[in-house]
Amino acid sequence: QVQLVESGGGLVQPGGSLRLSCTASGFTFSSYAMSWYRQAPGKERELVAVIGTTGGGRNFEGRFTISRDNAKNAVYLQMNSLKPEDTAVYYCNARRLSVDFWGQGTQVTVSS
Repeated sequence: QVQLVESGGGLVQPGGSLRLSCTASGFTFSSYAMSWYRQAPGKERELVAVIGTTGGGRNFEGRFTISRDNAKNAVYLQMNSLKPEDTAVYYCNARRLSVDFWGQGTQVTVSS
């Protein structure tokens, strides 16, 4: 059974940091590109960062950094200098060719 389980979300003050984690099971993690998406209320889901199977990452938000540990079947998103507009549900995604897996999401709220 394929599972992607996100963790690490929560309430943080503006300027703070969070590290999201996503642990995968049920598929060959190292063969899949991994991404983080987010969806704010009333908005479309958007891509935040993606990392390839060999670790080459691309961060679409300069304050965030994606990384992966294939030995632990995990992908991470380090988020720094958080702003209220970063408030959203953050989703982990695994993709290989036409196959897509999604996690259930973790809520990140940036507020004072």
